[in-house]
Amino acid sequence: MKILYYECFSGISGDMNLGAMIDLGVAADYLRNELEKLGLDGWRLDVEKDQRHGITGTKATVVMTREEQVHRHLADIENIISKSTLDPAVKETAMNIFIKVAEAEAKVHNIDINKVHFHEVGAVDSIIDIAGAAICHKKLGIDRVISSPVELGGGFVKCAHGTLPVPAPATAEIVKDIPVRMGRVDFEATTPTGAAIIKTLTSEFSEKIDMTILKTGYGVGQKDNDSLPNLMRVYIGQASEEKTEGHKAFVIETNIDDMNPEMYENLTAKLFEKGAADVYLTPITMKRSRPATKISILCKESEIENIKELLYLESTTLGLRIFTIDKHTLKRKTGSIETEFGRIGVKYAWHNDVPVSAKPEISDCIAAARKNNLPLTEVYNSIIAAIYENKG
Repeated sequence: MKILYYECFSGISGDMNLGAMIDLGVAADYLRNELEKLGLDGWRLDVEKDQRHGITGTKATVVMTREEQVHRHLADIENIISKSTLDPAVKETAMNIFIKVAEAEAKVHNIDINKVHFHEVGAVDSIIDIAGAAICHKKLGIDRVISSPVELGGGFVKCAHGTLPVPAPATAEIVKDIPVRMGRVDFEATTPTGAAIIKTLTSEFSEKIDMTILKTGYGVGQKDNDSLPNLMRVYIGQASEEKTEGHKAFVIETNIDDMNPEMYENLTAKLFEKGAADVYLTPITMKRSRPATKISILCKESEIENIKELLYLESTTLGLRIFTIDKHTLKRKTGSIETEFGRIGVKYAWHNDVPVSAKPEISDCIAAARKNNLPLTEVYNSIIAAIYENKG
């Protein structure tokens, strides 16, 4: 599995991300040629080597060659991207990033998402940054993106709505539910564009890297900071191909008889975000014949404290049971194949070196079915056929 790891110790912005991707190996001319497919005029992409605290990286700057007065809505952005000749997967990723920004702006200003005026983020330079992020992600062939906690910065920033505290309100909304830090630098370290890129692409936030590092790249920020190098470091690595059977795991359990059932969906989602390997609910009967629910969480030892804190904050439990188990699994590998619906993740499993299972990632199948307005069963069966045809 090919992993892209973001180390955002000095934040992330759209241009830092482009610089880092070029530093990893995406050719600047390739990126420019792909961006030309947007059909936008009045810009150029300058790429140069630069240093921060003696560390050399790549600085990418979108330079406007003419003044633009347009304030775009989400529909305008969608029109630009959909009419472009970019790869469909790139279009989808770019729109997902823009939607993250639109949702945040709508929440901050308490307006409908379709009425949001994109100011800075609707400008050509930000469209280039976001589309460029999607292009680079596709070009690098990344299977999974992991990020460190994200530095937001400090102080104040000038924007279309005046001078605002860092993080800007849209950024603060976008980074909800992901680990962040503040105050290492006295400027806007993470922009709304950068926040939306990292939130959209990343499937896991962790300070631990469990992979073989193949290449390192640095994206150079526009500012120079005395206390901390204004860089974003990225790694491409290879995760272990196989997960083998036989290891220790932990189970956290609690019985609850006084919680609104509507709240379990939110609790379960947050438990997975905190690193739970599995969460399941079992109906039980407690004292005085009360109907209740037993919550069971399977996790690593390193996740126990975070999960305990979440359960005490988000559920009505008064106590937990924690015990160790021996977990045995088949040998597994995750990968992806190209299908008529785009690239789809695949899970493989073996027992005694004999393949026993190969099935598509169901979330990818659901996304493909919705995108193509097809029944999920039709998409799923087609991808299953493609998997076994690919194996042959």
